[in-house]
Amino acid sequence: MEGHHRLPHHPLLIPQQQQHISVSVDVGDRFPQWNIEETKEFLMIRAELDQTFMETKRNKLLWGIVSAKMKERGYNRSAEQCKCKWKNLVTRYKGCGTMEPVEAMRQQFPFYNELQAIYDSRNQRVMWAEGEGGVTGLKKKGVQLSSDEEEEDNEESEGNKGIVRKKKKGKISGNIGNNLREILKDFMRKQMEMEMQWREAFEARESERRLKEIEWRQTMEELEKERIMMDRRWREREEQRRMREEARAEKRDALITALLNKLRREDHNM
Repeated sequence: MEGHHRLPHHPLLIPQQQQHISVSVDVGDRFPQWNIEETKEFLMIRAELDQTFMETKRNKLLWGIVSAKMKERGYNRSAEQCKCKWKNLVTRYKGCGTMEPVEAMRQQFPFYNELQAIYDSRNQRVMWAEGEGGVTGLKKKGVQLSSDEEEEDNEESEGNKGIVRKKKKGKISGNIGNNLREILKDFMRKQMEMEMQWREAFEARESERRLKEIEWRQTMEELEKERIMMDRRWREREEQRRMREEARAEKRDALITALLNKLRREDHNM
């Protein structure tokens, strides 16, 4: 009987490979699912803000801007969903470079080229900075770190959040602050442009509606005038017909009266 005794299920007994697979599930891919077009739009927005992400340690505000830009394009995604989706895409992209065959893995991951373009652009900025001689060794190492790795470090040190805030306070440079302000200004400008376009479209529709209403009223007035004229002509024709009937009746009565008088005179003479 002891030979058939089963060990109790325990998380520690799960193989390490199985644990790795379960951990790699994307939290941001919960319902509703991300489709291909939505993911491509997301990567375009993330590519536009990549330099700002790399220069900023705490990216919560930036992920909020990414979420707002997604809503502008018709996709309702929260900042946390965008952040999780990015981390999942980066994990899959890095996996394509370490597994064989590489081409087969790239076919299974349709967004490899978009991620590769982001990392190539990032490396070009680093090389340009090195050529200008304006980046120190410490800064180079900081630039090469991906933003998702920095966010993971921030999440691991969540217990010391108060201390980290005090240490990082005042470290954001004026250039980063200007970039954030420019992004916010651009966002507000686009919002105002959208509102102005909506107002112009509404006013155009309202003006068209008023013109059509005026044309309809004019048409109805013309029809009413035409109906009145037709009714007047009909009454005039009826009056003329009645007068002709009365004239004929009077003539007929006069002839009958004259005939009767003639007959009376003849009878009297006889």
